[in-house]
Amino acid sequence: MTELSLPNEFMSSDSDPAANDPQGSLFSLDGPAWETDVHEQITVATVVFSEMPFGPFDYSVPSELVDSVRPGMRLQVPLGKRRKPITGWCTKVTATTTGGMALKPIDSCFDEKPLCNANLIQLVLWMAHYYQAQPGQVFDALIPAGVRMGAGTRATTFFTPTQQALDDDVVAKLPAKQQYALQYLIAAAEPMTLRDLADQAGCTEGPIRQLLQKELIVGEVRRVMTPGILPSRNNVMTDAHSLTKEQSAALAEICAALDSGKHSTLLLHGVTGSGKTEVYIQAIEHLQRFGRQAIVLVPEISLTPQTRQRFQDRFESVAVLHSHMSPVERNHHWQRIAEGQVQVIVGARSAIFAPTPHLGLIVIDEEHDASFKQDTIPRYHARDVARYRAHLEGIPLILGSATPALESWNAAKKGIYKRIPLHRRVGDRPMPHVQLVDLRLKEDRTGGSISRPLMQATRAALAKGEQAILLLNRRGFATTIQCPSCGHVVACPDCEMPLTHHRDGSKAVCHYCDYQIGTPPWCPECRFDGIRYSGLGTQKLEMEVKAKFPEAVIARMDSDTMRRPGSHERVLSAFRSGEIDILLGTQMIAKGLDFPNVTLVGVINADSALHFPDFRAAERTFQLVTQVAGRAGRGDAGGEVVVQTYTPEHPAIQAASKHDYFKFAEEELQQRQKFAYPPFGRIARIIIRGSEETLTEAFADNLVSSLERARDAQQAEIRILGPAPPPIAKLRGKYRFHILLQCPDAGMLGNVIRTATSEHRSGEDIQYVVDIDPLDML
Repeated sequence: MTELSLPNEFMSSDSDPAANDPQGSLFSLDGPAWETDVHEQITVATVVFSEMPFGPFDYSVPSELVDSVRPGMRLQVPLGKRRKPITGWCTKVTATTTGGMALKPIDSCFDEKPLCNANLIQLVLWMAHYYQAQPGQVFDALIPAGVRMGAGTRATTFFTPTQQALDDDVVAKLPAKQQYALQYLIAAAEPMTLRDLADQAGCTEGPIRQLLQKELIVGEVRRVMTPGILPSRNNVMTDAHSLTKEQSAALAEICAALDSGKHSTLLLHGVTGSGKTEVYIQAIEHLQRFGRQAIVLVPEISLTPQTRQRFQDRFESVAVLHSHMSPVERNHHWQRIAEGQVQVIVGARSAIFAPTPHLGLIVIDEEHDASFKQDTIPRYHARDVARYRAHLEGIPLILGSATPALESWNAAKKGIYKRIPLHRRVGDRPMPHVQLVDLRLKEDRTGGSISRPLMQATRAALAKGEQAILLLNRRGFATTIQCPSCGHVVACPDCEMPLTHHRDGSKAVCHYCDYQIGTPPWCPECRFDGIRYSGLGTQKLEMEVKAKFPEAVIARMDSDTMRRPGSHERVLSAFRSGEIDILLGTQMIAKGLDFPNVTLVGVINADSALHFPDFRAAERTFQLVTQVAGRAGRGDAGGEVVVQTYTPEHPAIQAASKHDYFKFAEEELQQRQKFAYPPFGRIARIIIRGSEETLTEAFADNLVSSLERARDAQQAEIRILGPAPPPIAKLRGKYRFHILLQCPDAGMLGNVIRTATSEHRSGEDIQYVVDIDPLDML
């Protein structure tokens, strides 16, 4: 986005809840026993739910819970005619009068303390409004499941003395062991468990239980982390690296922003190998003098071990948050962060919600990466959420990239972001030379996927004891299974997409819904036994590389091989130590990784995403080629990049071969402006899916009619395209249609969509989702 909209209005809790409750009113006017006096001052809690009816609904807070109920915690409340209370999220607690309405009371508090603070609650409400989701759904996405269920904790009773225990005459009449245990608990001035008190007082648990029966002590149950769940780390701190002149200037600007005490967004635009991470680290070291915390987001889980290690080498307390962690690990780190015990939080996009009490800086490394966009509800972009959170906290946000998203680049050009350049690599090392190999020329082709120039370059690198990286952004062995006799293509019955042949396990897999079957040995239609496997995936590339370079040690990194916990770290550590000669894989090896002995990078097919029906296709291709090229030449030996392509004349590939971001951005922005695509306009995508094609299309047509009426009524300048089948017209057994909306103003676009969709509800047969600022057009 060019400029992040910060709407002031949120989903109101003042509307009539009865109108929103299909299961019966939350309110009763018949005067039941719990009815409150109309003019009585009461405490009211506003509650939202993650399932229908979503709320918000108001409940009265009983006097015994007034001191316990706080925003950000879960409450057990009655809903409609249900007998059993259900769990909802408290967003607000206010003191008011009933105003003639009799509110149902809260049943109990589900949590002992809030799971998020006031700023995170406000962030939830903004996300719900902007991304057109329900606040309860956003809360569930913000708070990890392991935290919500208290993974790795156990219920423990803590004892404190009662008021009666402070009476000396009462204590004097106690037996000696009871008296000593009680006196020790009073002197401790803090709650103690039964076992700890017995150990410290030198007695069995019997005397303490007697104190409990005499009501001289009282127990309170709390959930505490089970000790010894995670191993402790003994880090050896390393010293700061010396900075180049450019790095020092960049650090000075960032420190000035930190010292200002105000929000600002800084775009650290540095070529690959320019030392952006060291600038981040020293900026956070400056922040540590004030006892503040920092969040550092990285796009790929494969980058997390390397980034975590670099920060652990410099900071005493570093926490990691990402989806591949166990629930126990996530809850353990979450609690440490919330208690202020962590200096730096490193993680993927969900780490932006870390409950930091003293947040002072947010850093998003490789900010251009599409993995920062969530593809399920709420469909947020971590970059924009980070900017709003930094706005709430009044702190700087650093966006770092060698190939910034065009939205960020345009914002810097307009002065909304402040651009900080790093034009040179550390040590003035040259950028690697890029050779384009035209695969249309027969003299450069071989019998496989590796061209003659790439094969020669790989042999030369291996002969010198250097390492190589090969990029192919396609999983599996063969991307198509087709019969040459009748032409039948083996496809997914639920998505109608060609199945990919995986040699591991001899299976054919749909990469969109995970449907899989055994690879057919003959054609399922005509029974011809000469079925053909065509296309190229990382498994097939691995076999070819092993055959052509039998002396080399080869490893493959893709989502098929990196499923086990710690697998990324093991492979990358082996590659860094020189145990692996050639690392091949998908885009997870294309960015952020720093291996000084890598002198050669090969891009097997630079066109794999270039011709997708997506206005961002050229940008993604430029970014991917530039980023993977940047893995070469980070050491003293220099580097070379071989890019194989069928369209070497394409502007994106030409610009990437020259490491020329400025030229690419200028030409691409001109194309975007012609069609009012971002950053010159805002877009939203509505995807409708259903089991019956005709009914789904009819629903989509009705939704377009509602959108047109809302647009005309609000006199909004919105272009509505569709409905039409998307490139993937069927997914997981559901037929799909999509609608694209373009508008120069985000607020206007959101209001029209909210108005139109209020007339339509998803059901069992037909569902729709609204994607604001979509990145995926398939």
